[in-house]
Amino acid sequence: MSQLQGILTRLKNLQEQSKETESAQRFFEIDGMKKCQVTYFSKTEMFELEVFNEKTKSSKYQFDNVDMISIEIFDLLQS
Repeated sequence: MSQLQGILTRLKNLQEQSKETESAQRFFEIDGMKKCQVTYFSKTEMFELEVFNEKTKSSKYQFDNVDMISIEIFDLLQS
């Protein structure tokens, strides 16, 4: 549960950072390998999750709910 809380805290900090600019980005990684990147767009209040995959192109997903993207990142980091 503490890892999920940490993800949620980082995303909320990302929202705060974006108040100064149009968007803010943050990477999530495991053992030095980037698993995904999250971009928060303050104008639309949307999160964009880009999932990195070694074998295929990266995939992008849109979220308007901080809790849902937190769970998605948590699942991604667990796999």
